[in-house]
Amino acid sequence: MIRSALGRIKCTTFAKAEKTWSCSLGANQLRFISSAELAVEKTRDRSRFENMPAKEELTFGTTFSDHMLTIEFENGAWHAPKIVPYQNLSLSPAATSLHYGLQCFEGMKAYKTVGDDSDLRLFRPELNMKRLSNSMERLQLPGHDFDSEQLIQCIAELVRLDQDWIPSGEGYSLYLRPTVIATHKFLGLAAPSSLLLYVITSPVGPYYKSGFSPVRLMADSSYIRAWPGGTGNAKVGGNYAPTMKPQAEAVTKGYDQVLWLFGENDEITEVGAMNIFVALINKETGRKELVTAPLDRGDILPGVTRASILELSRMWNEFDVSERSLTMPEVVEAADDGRLLEAFGAGTAAVVSPISCIQYKGRDIEIPTTGELTQRMWDEITGIQYGKLEGPEGWSRKI
Repeated sequence: MIRSALGRIKCTTFAKAEKTWSCSLGANQLRFISSAELAVEKTRDRSRFENMPAKEELTFGTTFSDHMLTIEFENGAWHAPKIVPYQNLSLSPAATSLHYGLQCFEGMKAYKTVGDDSDLRLFRPELNMKRLSNSMERLQLPGHDFDSEQLIQCIAELVRLDQDWIPSGEGYSLYLRPTVIATHKFLGLAAPSSLLLYVITSPVGPYYKSGFSPVRLMADSSYIRAWPGGTGNAKVGGNYAPTMKPQAEAVTKGYDQVLWLFGENDEITEVGAMNIFVALINKETGRKELVTAPLDRGDILPGVTRASILELSRMWNEFDVSERSLTMPEVVEAADDGRLLEAFGAGTAAVVSPISCIQYKGRDIEIPTTGELTQRMWDEITGIQYGKLEGPEGWSRKI
């Protein structure tokens, strides 16, 4: 194999089962993603930026910035990355992503440091890249062994180019949506040979425009979000489409989100599209305990905010921190005993979302809000994201 310093493959020879063949990648193809090969085409049309809503009027996921990052994959290699004006995709109607759900995505944000609009930050992007790679591998997508740091550098350049789209002020950010779709034109069920990795961005405002808005949950075991051996630990579109119906049913019954349960004992897994944490006084130890579902079954998404909450809690060393199965009967008992302290969802969009009520088997279980720990997590994580707090090394990456 002959490779340049940038990772470009000139020629590769393979030998297998007494057969030898060679392949040469085109001039614009790379075995691995390389930020050094990034080409930028700037838009000349400023009308979209000039017509951007006032930051106070932004609604999540409806306004998109001027540019997007695209990287194609085919013939076993990545094409050179490109930043181009935001545009529609041209896709074959036979693309396997449209028929078999061969797609995955990420959700992350870019921030402006409070008091310094020229200082741009990402929050733990390496965790998003690791999860994207794992999601691709779970779907048997080629190219899942991409260089995470190189993709981060490409995304950072996209953010720098569209930094004017990031509204100033705490609570505002640029939402980033890295996405991978299979573009393979084939109606048969098989792993694809061609992909498109793209990143679009969207300016967003505070999730809570006027303080926390605690959510009411409906716990319903008749619908299952994920199960061991499935794809619950991957961020794939197929995990989300089936949640629309139970979510609509919860709303019609007066609740905001679904609390997803699993198994005969009604184990708590996730809430809506977020991880969930419950703080209680442990019946056996008499100590305060923060509990979230474990990752070892493969049905829980390894959230970046989830990981950050666990790491901060263990650094503080002020209460027990457990990744274990927690059942709804255990929560009911804790509520009846006065040991249920607080509960909250956790995710990129909201950071933390306090939970005020869980409906379970016809009973509304009321939960104190907003709890001290919920508020502390919000203050700590957002403080790190916006550069107000130092935080652990490497969490807030300046770009």
